[in-house]
Amino acid sequence: MNSSVATDIHSQRILILDYGSQYTQLIARRVREIGVYCEIFSWDAETAQAYAQNVSGIILSGGPESVTSEDTPHIPDYIFATSVPILGICYGMQALANKLGGEVSEASEREFGFAQVSIVQNNHLFSDLYDNKNQQGQACLDVWMSHGDKVTKLPQGFSTIASTNSAQHAAIADEDKRIYGLQFHPEVTHTKKGKEILERFLKDICQCKANWTPTNIIEDIVHSVRDQVGSEHVILGLSGGVDSSVVAALLHKAIGQQLTCIFVDNGLLRLHEGDQVMQTFSQHMGVKVIRVDAEHRFLAALKNINDPEQKRKKIGNLFIEIFEEEARKIKDARWLAQGTIYPDVIESAAASTGKAHLIKSHHNVGGLPDDMELSLVEPLRELFKDEVRRLGDEMGLPYEMIHRHPFPGPGLGVRILGEVKKEYADLLRRADNIFIQELRKHDLYDQVSQAFTVFLPVKSVGVMGDGRKYQYVVSLRAVETIDFMTARWAHLPYDFLDLVSRRIINEIDGISRVAYDISGKPPATIEWE
Repeated sequence: MNSSVATDIHSQRILILDYGSQYTQLIARRVREIGVYCEIFSWDAETAQAYAQNVSGIILSGGPESVTSEDTPHIPDYIFATSVPILGICYGMQALANKLGGEVSEASEREFGFAQVSIVQNNHLFSDLYDNKNQQGQACLDVWMSHGDKVTKLPQGFSTIASTNSAQHAAIADEDKRIYGLQFHPEVTHTKKGKEILERFLKDICQCKANWTPTNIIEDIVHSVRDQVGSEHVILGLSGGVDSSVVAALLHKAIGQQLTCIFVDNGLLRLHEGDQVMQTFSQHMGVKVIRVDAEHRFLAALKNINDPEQKRKKIGNLFIEIFEEEARKIKDARWLAQGTIYPDVIESAAASTGKAHLIKSHHNVGGLPDDMELSLVEPLRELFKDEVRRLGDEMGLPYEMIHRHPFPGPGLGVRILGEVKKEYADLLRRADNIFIQELRKHDLYDQVSQAFTVFLPVKSVGVMGDGRKYQYVVSLRAVETIDFMTARWAHLPYDFLDLVSRRIINEIDGISRVAYDISGKPPATIEWE
């Protein structure tokens, strides 16, 4: 690390061993929100052992398995050789008890959802933390449970620190060895004091300082990029999305005019989006941006193509082709910057070991020809999406750009059902802009997780004045979700939907009908294609 960096943000770090919980990445995000760096490794990853040699603490995640089954995931021996504090959560607690000589059995009463645990012994982890007191005067915590097994016998040296009616050992501790187990999930918001419990473990028990802050992260990335690329030139595919925008700002701060951004305008962006990207980066920030107007090439490539996957491939391949053409014109370029973020890295690692159930395709610049001979620079590869947004805020990027809803890589190409035509894209752009405008005006934009308009290539009868017209149909879509794995349709006010519908039909000649999608995920997906 460059000696001029004031704070080594990786000097204190936490190892999170993943046992397959849907909440593992949430644990990591909570740890980092508290200001401590952490990384996730599969419980049996060989690389985890080397990482564990220099950590301040270890967290064992939950998981779907049962420690009572054969060949169940276990805790590697090297974990206990580190002598650092350990926190086991749900399955992680059961695995701890089982490994250290305790017993775990199937519970007669499973606990899923809200529970209240009573603190039955003074301990370092819960000291002075409680939500209320029960009739016996015991301090209690409101928590979130999700388990079918429970610890029935404690390992030697452990004591029970919290209980529920159905789980006597809801939290356990060996305070001398600084090993703790929680049957509940402190990482979810339903556990009211969850953040404080994790903070107690990280700051008091592991003795970590809150060095993982946006200011320190930016400083670290700037120094790392300067060390990595030296005086050589970097190119970046700038889309105007959150990741590429933050990468552009970071690289510009680090290397200034050694950066050239290539902005491929595919004609499938939202209303005025291309101009806004150029205004933000080229005019206001002084970033060197090459804008390529490629609308005609993309529309030509999409002619007569109706299949969504074919559309995605055509758009992705043509983007790479155009990007390559422009990149070759920059003769002194030696580096290609990408907006790879930490979940991409986790998924790639899972893919390489064959443990991933589903690997999504990422829309950052990938698959460029080997003969381009460009080395990769990935400033965001340690960061979660919410951390990327915080860096964007810290660097003063426009709020609307950094906190906008997800937008698919193929853009409006997958929000126009069937074949993509310029007429359809122009109508959809205007309708979508009205919807987003009104969401912002009515303070609803940040209350929904994703909102957009879909173009249906069918015509419906409408009455305009004294005449009948057959014009196109659009559907509004708005959802609320935490993790985008499941979602419910947003219950927007009827008066609001009425206003948006009237504006679209009155202001856009070509649209005669507006629908509202009330499908949840599952069974539907968030996007229509």
